[in-house]
Amino acid sequence: MIVIVGRPNVGKSTLFNRLIGRRRAIVGDEPGITRDRLYGDAEWRGRRLRVVDTGGIIPEETELIPAAIYEQAKIAMKEAEAVILVVDARSELAAPDLELARLLHRSGKPLFLAVNKIDTPKLEMYAEEFHRLGIRQLFPISAENGTGVAELLEAVIAVLPAVPEEAEAKVEAEDSGSESPSGNEQEIGALEAEPSVDALSGEIKVAIIGKPNVGKSTLLNALAGEGRAIVSPIPGTTRDAVDELVVRDGLRFRFIDTAGIRRKGKTNLMAEKLSVVMARKHLEAADIALLVIDASEGVSALDATIAGYAHESGRSLIIVINKWDLVLRRSQEAQRDPTSSAKSTVRQRTRAALNAGHDAFRGSSSRNSAQPADRQSYEQQVRESLKFLEYAPMVFVSAASGKNTDKIFPEVELVARERRKRVTTGEMNRFLKAIDFDRASVPSSRRVRIYYMTQAVTSPPTFILFTDRKVKLHFAYQRFIENQIRHRFGFIGSPIWIKTRQSE
Repeated sequence: MIVIVGRPNVGKSTLFNRLIGRRRAIVGDEPGITRDRLYGDAEWRGRRLRVVDTGGIIPEETELIPAAIYEQAKIAMKEAEAVILVVDARSELAAPDLELARLLHRSGKPLFLAVNKIDTPKLEMYAEEFHRLGIRQLFPISAENGTGVAELLEAVIAVLPAVPEEAEAKVEAEDSGSESPSGNEQEIGALEAEPSVDALSGEIKVAIIGKPNVGKSTLLNALAGEGRAIVSPIPGTTRDAVDELVVRDGLRFRFIDTAGIRRKGKTNLMAEKLSVVMARKHLEAADIALLVIDASEGVSALDATIAGYAHESGRSLIIVINKWDLVLRRSQEAQRDPTSSAKSTVRQRTRAALNAGHDAFRGSSSRNSAQPADRQSYEQQVRESLKFLEYAPMVFVSAASGKNTDKIFPEVELVARERRKRVTTGEMNRFLKAIDFDRASVPSSRRVRIYYMTQAVTSPPTFILFTDRKVKLHFAYQRFIENQIRHRFGFIGSPIWIKTRQSE
């Protein structure tokens, strides 16, 4: 494993993207864009490499986010087999560079110094000053255009432990098995669906989405069982998408913590705008989305907008109501002392969050019997606000304490199986004959005659209706058919796409 470290804004993420051959990390002129550690795979002369990008390190910094970045970098360096320290050739050697070099020397890891931004041979003289850092392996490079990167990689590979050929082959086999073509990329032409395959192979990619500061990074840490992502009360802490592979009960879950999605007018810095774009991109590359909602705030218009992104892109969805313990605690405080003005304010906020009124809490005197009623009222409110997600399961958790987060895994497994479910054409046509289309509230002029239907692809489940004329289905007609399909075959958590084709 190769770990890239350095001060802010020296070009670490540019080098990281250069090594892995794609734009995985957000790059910009603003310092401190990268915060969490990012992992990527590279290959050089047939050798597979694991590369880690870290946030800009400022030793002995006491502020919350810089200190957390340093802690993330230290975790990465413990795992490292080689460390590349990146410095900016166009800036003078500073005390933080010297302090960071001293810390790296103490680690005992093989060190390499990449003097970045040497874009022309005339600038190579500036690299000489950095010999003062005491790192023998010094390489003038330009991460932007790739100059000197090959020589750096050759030197790094020379000190890495040899990997047995059988281990390489095993890694390649796992990677080839984990990549499966997206259902959207398959041509909708196969009329006879294959039998249903129940087994889940490869990774289940799960994107954690939501607006800023709802607890997405805390949820990732709870699911991964470690401090994988930086958590702070500052909205917008996460910028790059952070992913973590979790193996549970023989299944591989790839959880991807995305940046909080804001409205376009609310993003000012370029890094924030790019993080929102990248969040949408990682959402569309996932199989399932965990939509995280702050229980203490309720469902907002922005929550509905983000849910719409996932729904329209064909991702399966699970609604995660986070900070549920906070809502329960507020309701209990309001019950214990309803006459207190402070508690009265708390009670009003709780009422707004639950949208259920005082009767939801007054229904029972015992705590255990009151909680289900509160949850039921809250779920009803969420369903009313997100009517288009009636197919999505809902889980109530507290990511900070880890309570109920283990319930997410079976839900993800269920939704993943439902997403990949296939129904044969014979089953679909028998189902079609049993539907009473007279119950559909559609104007007679907008109705069509359906001869037969077939499931063309999975992920998401997509059905083709062969009709007597070429016409777009009326919204109510499409919703009626979709509800009938769900009632008969399930497809829990997954949107259903219906397309029409004129039968010849």
